[in-house]
Amino acid sequence: MSGVTAAELAREPFLSGMRRADLTRLATAARRTEFPAGRRIVGESDPAERFWLVQDGTVALDLRPPGREPVVVDTFGPGSALGWSWLFRPHRWRFGAFAQTPVRAIEFDGRLVRTLSAVDPSLGYELTRRFAELVVERLEATQTRLLEVSLDEAPVP
Repeated sequence: MSGVTAAELAREPFLSGMRRADLTRLATAARRTEFPAGRRIVGESDPAERFWLVQDGTVALDLRPPGREPVVVDTFGPGSALGWSWLFRPHRWRFGAFAQTPVRAIEFDGRLVRTLSAVDPSLGYELTRRFAELVVERLEATQTRLLEVSLDEAPVP
């Protein structure tokens, strides 16, 4: 993978403030990609070996509760990161995601980034810290959305 520079990564909000050497390493695992509107980017429970930094467009995260239709639990756009499951075992997606609008993003090879992080633990720590914050944000959004859905479906006394 090539074509993405450390200077481009430095402009991404999710990577803001990272060391230039770390961004240079990450650039070796990055490439540009696009998703048309409506395209499923990841499926819940599928193997997770990639992550993305959204540059343009809107992505929706969804869950498929047993016996129910999928529930959109969060949406986000430019400046956001998509995917943290590549970093944490068992490396399977905890949510699904699809492009609500055409999406332009930087895609990272998660396996390569895990290897780079093992070789340079400071890079690994910095990414783990940033993705752990993302996990908390997404789980809070999920909790709020699922509560809204359950209240909408609750019988009126």
